[in-house]
Formats: sequence, C-alpha cells, structure tokens
Amino acid sequence: MLASRPMTQAGLLQLLGSVVLLSSAWPITKVALAAGAVASWFAVGRAGLSAVVAMGVLAVLGRLRVPTRQDVPALFGVGLGQLAAFFAFAHEAVAYVPAGRTTILCNVTTIFIAPLSVLVLGERIPGRRWAAAGLGLAGSAVLMSPWSIDWTAPGMLLGHFYLLGAAFTFSMAIVIVRARPPALSMLQLLPWCFVVAAMALLPLALRHGGPGAWPAASLWSLAFIGGFAGPVGTWCVMQMAGSMPVMVSSIGMLATPAFGLAMSTLWLGEAFGVDMMLGSALILGGVGVAAWPGRRR
Repeated sequence: MLASRPMTQAGLLQLLGSVVLLSSAWPITKVALAAGAVASWFAVGRAGLSAVVAMGVLAVLGRLRVPTRQDVPALFGVGLGQLAAFFAFAHEAVAYVPAGRTTILCNVTTIFIAPLSVLVLGERIPGRRWAAAGLGLAGSAVLMSPWSIDWTAPGMLLGHFYLLGAAFTFSMAIVIVRARPPALSMLQLLPWCFVVAAMALLPLALRHGGPGAWPAASLWSLAFIGGFAGPVGTWCVMQMAGSMPVMVSSIGMLATPAFGLAMSTLWLGEAFGVDMMLGSALILGGVGVAAWPGRRR
C-alpha cells in the first residue's frame, strides 16, 4: 500500500481554478444548446478550439513538444476518458437535465475514485478523508434532490445515466495519470489530449448529421469555453491529478456543483432553495475536512 501524496499550495490553487472554470462551462453550454447548437458538434468544436489555443500558446512559449512513448497512457487516458467520453456523455445529458444538476452528477467522481484509488493505486486513505467523501456525496445527493425529479419526463433517466458515465470516465483518467505519469509536463501534453478528443468525437458528431445553425450566442459560448475555460480548467485538473492525493482532488471536485449551481441561478435563473444551501455547505465542509493537513509523522 502506498501513502498518498502530501497537500501542496499549488495543488489547492489548481483545484480552485478547475472548480471555478469548469463549473462556469455548463450554464454557458446550456445557453449554446438552447440557442440552437448541436450537442455533439459543440463538443467537437470545444475540443478542437482548445487544441488550437493550447498548441498556439505552447508554440509561442517555445515549449511545444511531440509526445513520447511514456506519454501514451496519460495522453489517451485524458484524451479519451476525461475529454472525449466525458464531453460526449455530459453534452448529451445537458439536453435533458438542467445545467445545475449536470454540474452535480458529472462531477461525483468520488463514487468511483474511492475504490479505484485503493484497488488500482494501492493508496492508503485516512479515515478523515473517507468522512470527507461521505460529506461531499451527501451534499451532492441533497443538491441533486432525486426526490423532486420527474423521472417520467422524456430523456430524464437516460440523461442521468449519461452523467454517471461522464463521472466514471473522468475518474478513470485521473487514476491513469496518477498510475502512469507522463514524461512531458501536463501543460505540454494538453494540446495533444484535445486533438485525440476532437478526433474521437468527430465520428459521433457525423452520426448526428450536420453541424446545424450556429447563432451568435452559441459562437461566443464556444469561444469562452473552448478558448479559455476548457484548456485552462483541464490543465488545472491534469496537474492536480498528478500532484495531489487522489481522494482530495476527487472530493475537491465536488465543489464544482456548488459553483455551478450558483452560476446557473445567476445566469439561467434556475431555482436556489434551502436544499441548495444545505448541499453546498455539506460539500464545502467535506472539501475542508479533506484538505485539512493531517499530523506529520
């Protein structure tokens, strides 16, 4: 059994960056789809634009490198799991499920990370982090409030199944990066991961037909998510997955729903009641318990 890695200030800042940026993506994606964008084509455009932006930035900095053999597991783990499959599942789900609930369920990686980090990575998980996971998942359950969902609505059950699939593929990517760290830095690997994701998503988009109409609201949404929030937020997650304890990063990602719900309330006018406040408080409490430094030996 391996001891989990220590907490770092840089890791906490990367966690905060990923939460803020990725939580903002779903309300804006909902705006793009409501304006007429096709979900699968929006996912392709998002991945493709992020690849171009990340590659351009690295080229200007003189840090653009071609992946090596050691980079292949992380490249395909992130490109296919964290990006392509996650985008495919989540973008399909957001057509049926409100943006706030989409943010909640597709980020409950703790459901899968907890057993995977023990069985695959052999990490020792302190008892307080199991307690933190319980607080975070309880908060997610309160936020999602399954008792208030109309499960008979068309596509509602399928949409939630898609979101669990998104959470699972995200979890697998985190475990792969931790188990097989790449030779390149996460920043240098980022554009190639987006290239893999765009190539994997393109056949799915073609099966759905043409790209459809792209009004101004869809275009500016794509510009923000693909050009900024997506690449920077994904880099934060990738960097954090390689440097922080897996359970801490997973529990920390549960803070994304709280921010996502706040964004959905402010941006889309979705309801924010007592259950939302209680759920957010439980999640943030779990994040605090997970991030609190333990006793040094």
